[in-house]
Amino acid sequence: MYELGAFGHEPAAPFSPQDPSMTGNEFFSGEICIGPIGIVKNNIGQPPLVAKEDGLHRNDAGGSAMETMRGSQVQKSEIVLAPHLAEHLEGIDAYSHIVVLYWGHAVPPHGRKLAKTHPAGLEKYPKQGIFATCSPARPNPVLMKVVRVLKRDGTHLTVEGLDAIDQSPVLDIKPYVADMYPQEYVRIPQWMADIQKEFGRR
Repeated sequence: MYELGAFGHEPAAPFSPQDPSMTGNEFFSGEICIGPIGIVKNNIGQPPLVAKEDGLHRNDAGGSAMETMRGSQVQKSEIVLAPHLAEHLEGIDAYSHIVVLYWGHAVPPHGRKLAKTHPAGLEKYPKQGIFATCSPARPNPVLMKVVRVLKRDGTHLTVEGLDAIDQSPVLDIKPYVADMYPQEYVRIPQWMADIQKEFGRR
């Protein structure tokens, strides 16, 4: 559980290059400490996908996982930032959308060791490398979503389209500027295009 008063003061467990369970240790000789700046509040109590030893699987414990994923585009959430970050939000109201980076705190340790999985936990699609998917289970579960800003009230943001579960720690917020991202010659594999259609995103 992340308490509001801890935002920005108690960093998450640091990445240590001496940790043999992590890869890429030869690239960095120090530690990276990240603490949450806020927290997500919504009615998504269970992640729609869970990581097991053999990859991602749909989690229907809290209802239909497929319906949860399809409904994420209209899911309303509240992002509560620490009070001392009020000035950091000045000007955010001028943007229709923002990029939210959050921590996949429900990903178990074995999920961070997965190398391949069926995309979206759907076995009809061949397994892909984790870095070729949008899987929440990753070596470092830093997750990202572009969301629509509906309202700001002090350090509280009401947004639409965030697929984080309740109590997810928020790591950063950035404005979404479409022109900063490629618009032409963007290529995706057919299985990803099929998934986007399946979830009503194209």
